[in-house]
Amino acid sequence: MIDLETIRTMLRHNDWANGQVFDAVGPLSDEQLDRPVEMGRGSLRRTLVHILCGELVWVKRWRGQAETPWPDEEEPAGVATMRDRLARTQRERDAFLHRLSEAELEQRLTYRDSLGGRFTATLGGMMLQLCLHSAHHRAQAVNMIRRAGSDPPDLDYMYSVRKPAGT
Repeated sequence: MIDLETIRTMLRHNDWANGQVFDAVGPLSDEQLDRPVEMGRGSLRRTLVHILCGELVWVKRWRGQAETPWPDEEEPAGVATMRDRLARTQRERDAFLHRLSEAELEQRLTYRDSLGGRFTATLGGMMLQLCLHSAHHRAQAVNMIRRAGSDPPDLDYMYSVRKPAGT
């Protein structure tokens, strides 16, 4: 069974890692963001938009909101706009988490995926999926950042939590 503190820890790392990726792509040109690549969603920008859309969709699924089609990933969103949308989704997610109890993590929810298939999973499992989905696409984004000739961030979990040792 997954517990709330583990979910919160994973989401804090998820937020930190997303921030690292967005910091790394900030200086890139539109040409670098839109350069076609044969991985992810076909370009760095589309992959970033996909991460954003995935986070939005999973939070809606957690809340049991009526399924809508997957958000439009073709909108030419700038890095600042994507960061703002991601921050808004994170605030909505955190408000939801604040009211959540341990017992609710075992609640089974039914949702439709982006292809229309119906699935049932525990709320805790769905929360874990948000982190894993983003991690998968962040790994693609890091590779794309490297290919664009920029320094990719190191997203290892320990970088997000370690502190200098005291003397």
